[in-house]
Amino acid sequence: MIKGVIFDMDGVIIDSEPMHYKVFMQYSKEVLGLEIATEEYNTFIGTTNTHIFTSLKEKYHLKQAVNELVEDYEQKIEKFLLASKGTVAPIEGVDVLAGKLYKENLKLAVASSSAKRRIEIVVDMFNMAEYFAAKISGEEIRHSKPAPDIFLLTAKTLGLLPSECVVIEDSTNGVAAAKAAGMKCIGYNNPSSVNQDISRADRIINGFNELNKQIELISKL
Repeated sequence: MIKGVIFDMDGVIIDSEPMHYKVFMQYSKEVLGLEIATEEYNTFIGTTNTHIFTSLKEKYHLKQAVNELVEDYEQKIEKFLLASKGTVAPIEGVDVLAGKLYKENLKLAVASSSAKRRIEIVVDMFNMAEYFAAKISGEEIRHSKPAPDIFLLTAKTLGLLPSECVVIEDSTNGVAAAKAAGMKCIGYNNPSSVNQDISRADRIINGFNELNKQIELISKL
């Protein structure tokens, strides 16, 4: 029986991939002196900044320490995000869905590879904080998606078994992590999350209003 729903954040609650792409490409060129191909960038979607900069440091022999790069890059992302406050909205229907599930007494959580501070900024910005019993960041686990660590920690925090949880994801890495955790998964086909294979999801949606009309579909997964 499904008792909890775990939301990814980037690409599920907020359509942040265009923002991430812009900031990452600019940062890579201006700070790291790298021209990163879009195909390589796409492989990083859904993973932590620590994973991204560790990979880049190993591949391109960067001189900077990974933790310094992560902190510097995260500050730039936060600055960009805060500057957009009031001009961005949650992905259509996701706030309505969270509200409905909350009223159904399901336990809700955000499990995102993003930094904890950024998770707090986004859910507060969209007035969704009250819905979530837990907000788990990639900073809190050892292995990034596609490893199942973040979802297993989230289930434990909610006091639920993995089999009692449904994950909503938009990325290849996120869907793989959910399935590796032994959880059901709803794949959101976000047009901004390009070249992502979510075919392993138990159900694929093109918009959250599909679920808002029939939220009982979640409990039937």
